Amino acid sequence: MTSAPESTLVKIEHAGERFLFASRWFLAPLYLGMVVALVLIGIKFFQELWHLVTHVLEADGNDVVLGTLALLDLALLSNLVLIVIFAGYENFVSKIKAARNSEDRPAWMGHVDFSGLKMKLIGSIVAISAIGLLQDYFTYNSDSDHTVQFWRIMLHLTFVISGLLFAVMDWLGEKRLALTKQTHSDEL
Repeated sequence: MTSAPESTLVKIEHAGERFLFASRWFLAPLYLGMVVALVLIGIKFFQELWHLVTHVLEADGNDVVLGTLALLDLALLSNLVLIVIFAGYENFVSKIKAARNSEDRPAWMGHVDFSGLKMKLIGSIVAISAIGLLQDYFTYNSDSDHTVQFWRIMLHLTFVISGLLFAVMDWLGEKRLALTKQTHSDEL
């Protein structure tokens, strides 16, 4: 039988653990804020689309390509925000029960762990950075600031190298986990 002071300590511990577990809900307003950001990106997308459509007759090929790249950039950013909202909410706050039986539920939803989220995030950042460099390529002229171009390329390469390092770290982590499981199953 436990003594009264020990029982009180256990109750305090359980109350503290419940509070810590409930604190995950402090993240929910952040994800709602990301939904607002998604709406703002959508507004900007349609503003860019309207500008492209209304100026297509006087635009040259490069202007159409640049306008399309701007739309692609915003669409990729929207995808990234949506992935962070869904995966982050499901990993850190609560499962999205409303989507459980929906035929439109993305296949990755509920299966992207923190490592997968990190890889999707860096992959999207690399793609967005590459689109920015492609836009720079189409607008490049002799008056362009070479220092700015150099640092944009260096930043892009940093994103690419970071992505590769994340992938290697995840691969090593999975290999270590598989080895640990094998070692523990051999011991039994």
